Amino acid sequence: MSSETRAVIVGGNRTPFARAGKHYAEASNQDLLTAAIDGLVARYGLQGQRIGEVAAGAVLKHSRDFNLTREAVLGSALSAETPAYDLQQACATGLETVAGLANKIKLGQIESGIAGGVDSASDAPIAVSEGLRAVLLKLSRARSTKDKLGALSALRPQHLAPSAPNTAEPRTGLSMGEHQAITTAEWGISRAAQDELAAASHHNLAAAYDAGFFDDLVTPYLGLARDANLRADTSIEKLAKLQPVFGTGLSTPATMTAGNSTPLSDGASTVLLGSEEWATRNGLPILAHFVDSEAAAVDFVHGKDGLLMAPAFAVPRLLARNKLSFADFDFFEIHEAFAGTVLASLAAWESEEFCSTRLGLDKALGPIDRSKLNVNGSSLAAGHPFAATGGRIVASLAKLLRQTGKRRGLISVCAAGGQGVTAIVEAA
Repeated sequence: MSSETRAVIVGGNRTPFARAGKHYAEASNQDLLTAAIDGLVARYGLQGQRIGEVAAGAVLKHSRDFNLTREAVLGSALSAETPAYDLQQACATGLETVAGLANKIKLGQIESGIAGGVDSASDAPIAVSEGLRAVLLKLSRARSTKDKLGALSALRPQHLAPSAPNTAEPRTGLSMGEHQAITTAEWGISRAAQDELAAASHHNLAAAYDAGFFDDLVTPYLGLARDANLRADTSIEKLAKLQPVFGTGLSTPATMTAGNSTPLSDGASTVLLGSEEWATRNGLPILAHFVDSEAAAVDFVHGKDGLLMAPAFAVPRLLARNKLSFADFDFFEIHEAFAGTVLASLAAWESEEFCSTRLGLDKALGPIDRSKLNVNGSSLAAGHPFAATGGRIVASLAKLLRQTGKRRGLISVCAAGGQGVTAIVEAA
């Protein structure tokens, strides 16, 4: 292959997303990822085929899942000769797996790939205390009964308290929601604007389901056929009645609720990628091209920027490298960890001061046409199984471009650790 090989998006498949502790409470990450891969395999007739590579990952991961993606492949209908690897970049994991495999396809290293992500907040790993861990390790190394009893004699009642999982950032101790509440207040994002964005997400997702948009993107799983978080009958008025749950300790009025924030969710997504030659040779559709991606990180630890503001820096770099502006895009897929995340990014790009002092631009990037934003729903309505979000967005955007005949879409995904990954997808 030449160095000009393009990476195409053939299609995608995901499970419906469920709320944590509900429909998928008994399913593991491996169960969910295997189901998403098998749905993709069935849809595109890949049974028994050796795919160039499968890349996926999970944010909440048991130690038993050290080789999660390979195990999911072995449990799927793909050829057992398909190599696989895990990747983790918090909520950007799914998009990063697409970017990585697309780059390998462009370089001619592989002809096909399946990118994906999975997360189960229901099956979150629970770590034991350091004291209990030390006892158990010593016990596992003991050979004689005397040594085993000696190891157990060191056990104390306080060692039995588990280290419960949480969403706090390790370096600040603040949850993602509390971090976003600070950013939301700093940018003066109103409660009404957040609720308006959340209501639009639910209405757009419901309309897309009713129109059959997800018929070839979602495979029912464990009795669930649609995203369980979806509330088609919600409204700005209903959302306005919810009590704030984040930012209640700030000096400004708290505005972030369970309605304008994404819930803890379970689910998996996959995207089938390939070279144009591979897709054509196998009689597969070509929905779109994966053009380019850009990652960024911010120093949220010392308060220089908000935890979830990295995409505000990645997008202008991506646009500059591809000589594009917002006016060149037909659709924008901006993941909402929270409604305030999207609105703060939009405000930053519209701010001449931010764009000049922080981005080094001579003028503001400008506004985004809201009629082009998350037109088939988004994380607020669908749910946000962390690593699965990127695959959901890439597959949906590629199909949207194909369906509408429009040319180009921009993807933005914020992530824990002050990171963000963005990408450009173009119609085939």
